[in-house]
Amino acid sequence: MSSPSPTSSSTSSEEKPLRDRGDEPLIRVLEVARRLGGTSNVREILSLIIDALRDLLGADRATVFQYDPSTEELYSRVAHGIDDSMAKEFRFPVGKGLAGECCKTRKIINVPDCYADPRFSQEVDRRTGYHTRNLLCVPLVATDGSTVGVAQVLNKHEGVFTVDDEFFSEALGMQAAVALQRATLFEAKLRQEKLDQDIALAQRMQKATWPTHVPQPDGYEIAVYLQPAEETGGDACDVFAVPGGGVVLFIADATGHGIGPALSVTQARSMARVAMRCGVGIDQATRHINAQLCEDLPAGRFITAFLGQLDADANRMEFHSAGQGPLLHFHAATGLGDFSEANGLPLGIMEYAGIEGVELGFAQLAPGDVYAVLSDGFFEAQNYDGEQFGHEAVLEVIRENQNKSAEQIIRRLLQVLAGHCGSRLPDDDRTALLVRRKPIDGAAE
Repeated sequence: MSSPSPTSSSTSSEEKPLRDRGDEPLIRVLEVARRLGGTSNVREILSLIIDALRDLLGADRATVFQYDPSTEELYSRVAHGIDDSMAKEFRFPVGKGLAGECCKTRKIINVPDCYADPRFSQEVDRRTGYHTRNLLCVPLVATDGSTVGVAQVLNKHEGVFTVDDEFFSEALGMQAAVALQRATLFEAKLRQEKLDQDIALAQRMQKATWPTHVPQPDGYEIAVYLQPAEETGGDACDVFAVPGGGVVLFIADATGHGIGPALSVTQARSMARVAMRCGVGIDQATRHINAQLCEDLPAGRFITAFLGQLDADANRMEFHSAGQGPLLHFHAATGLGDFSEANGLPLGIMEYAGIEGVELGFAQLAPGDVYAVLSDGFFEAQNYDGEQFGHEAVLEVIRENQNKSAEQIIRRLLQVLAGHCGSRLPDDDRTALLVRRKPIDGAAE
């Protein structure tokens, strides 16, 4: 028998194109893989996966459970026969049920009779009214070996899931895992970018509340300094004049630091401004601010605050210190410093009318005196040996620089503090408010 001529059109089955060989399932896997590579939307990818598995295997419905490594749980976002709000309720630990075991072992599980298998959890069927006869669980493992999730296909229309079904679902699962991992990382990147934008906006908004023009009453110098430990801080500081004379001094420190505490102290600062400009006085302003914070702050959160008013004509400052301390009054005549503790509870802990039982604090400022209100970020700043900067170090800086301006004293304080801490980054926000009465001759070095 003569061999076929080179021009013969006959070819072996191995040489035939896939479409001509009848490998429809494989062609559909490749088509789905192509579509998976064309999107970075997680929800769209999940929908593609469950639709492809259902149609490819001739099943009733499918679900993809994503893996959350932070909690070691599986959760669903998209599922056939269940609306999105209900699908989000399904969250369970790895190892529970057939999907959990599939995730843990990273092996295909093929169950021909679910209710005869003790590993099958009937909870979803009870909640949805659905009856699962058989199912196929496929682990979704990315090329780097990380577990992405589990795909589950339910109720094959004819018979039970076969070995071929396992082969094609595994092939599709590998493609799906890569696409889902890529989309999840992209989604996380977008969330992080949005978070960074929100933090930057919060930072700009908070800085907009910082005093840019500090009133300087005759015979006095007032200086402020703010340094958040993070992008946004839990400290606030304000100095402003009020109708009828006088300058209001405000400093607040919320528990923690970051966006949440920044919102709290910004709210307290705004309330202090409104109250004092309405002429209600320190006592009533503190009471109203505290009452509102008691309603607004979550349990366990509070704000320490100093609210004072300087009368430059009488050289007297009255204040409420709600948990804010220590307060330092340096006496130029003697070179000594008095540290006093807060005269009231922090704000937001409990409501009390008119600061009952708490008298206004006051300080009579003599020529050259310095009154300093500093947040914990100064006193408690540590070096690498764990030693705090402490009260006496602050007093010593003020004593040695008492003839300098208030701004110069703060700058020197920061220099000495930097020498104490070295290259160690601040653990807490640092906020300072200094009031210095000028000497009689008004001189400052």
